[in-house]
Amino acid sequence: MNTRIVFMGSPDFAVPTLRALAAHYPVVGVVTQPDRPAGRGNQLTPPPVKIVAQELGMEILQPEKLRTPEAFAQLQAWNPGLIVVAAFGQILRPNVLELPPYGCINVHASLLPRWRGAAPIQAAILAGDKETGITIMKMDAGLDTGPMLSQKAIDILPSDTGGSLFQKLSALGGELLLETLPRYLGGGLQPQPQPVDGSTYAPMLKKEDGLLDFTRPASELERLVRAFSPWPGAYMTWKDAPLKIHKAHTQAGKREPATHTIVDGLPAIGTADGLLVLDELQPAGKKPMPGKAFLAGVRDWA
Repeated sequence: MNTRIVFMGSPDFAVPTLRALAAHYPVVGVVTQPDRPAGRGNQLTPPPVKIVAQELGMEILQPEKLRTPEAFAQLQAWNPGLIVVAAFGQILRPNVLELPPYGCINVHASLLPRWRGAAPIQAAILAGDKETGITIMKMDAGLDTGPMLSQKAIDILPSDTGGSLFQKLSALGGELLLETLPRYLGGGLQPQPQPVDGSTYAPMLKKEDGLLDFTRPASELERLVRAFSPWPGAYMTWKDAPLKIHKAHTQAGKREPATHTIVDGLPAIGTADGLLVLDELQPAGKKPMPGKAFLAGVRDWA
């Protein structure tokens, strides 16, 4: 049984899975995205998976595109029995999917077939889902359409943000993978097709998706604030500049959509069916501040 594993992943989400794998299996190579400019100084910054792979002394491949002959030749040289993928960020072509005898398996942050795509964590909060989880699936040529090996669900709490759910699911991904691999590699676990019904799609997020539309219900806007924290972030326009909204809650009340008011000493805004009260916000060029501190520094909110 060839248990040589190649790991493919890039962001923080993939790190617990890589560490879990490395502690129990021979990871013979890591494929991750190229270093990218980041931060205020636009410094060339390695993806989190590369940093961990270097720490663990692993061979690393960073192709701009995995489909190049050179990248595929390196994969062949590693001779993997299995490829494990977690938030890699590139589509795998058939020649890669068919390379390892055990195929390629993916650690996906939703209960498939719900929320296929790039942003399942934010989508689940935004939709008001009561639970989400991790699916371990065998990859095929479609987008998160392959047959499933295992799933584990967790509740989405009313206080959960995109960031907090990200942390829970990234840890769960590594745990569920280690529970699943022995049975799969040993032949005791066969992939099962995803249900035909219930599929939804979570597209890649853009910064402008965080703009609050106050003609929408307050409950939906409150979920957006949580779902998009810390990224891409929720915001509105205030004095011709973006005003970031970090925390908010809903409250009964009637104001015209986008009309400013004050509730219990906090800034609030009318929506389609109630008020969105701003608990923590960040004016352009300033640090995050409580709503009361914001009101203390302005005279013309309401």
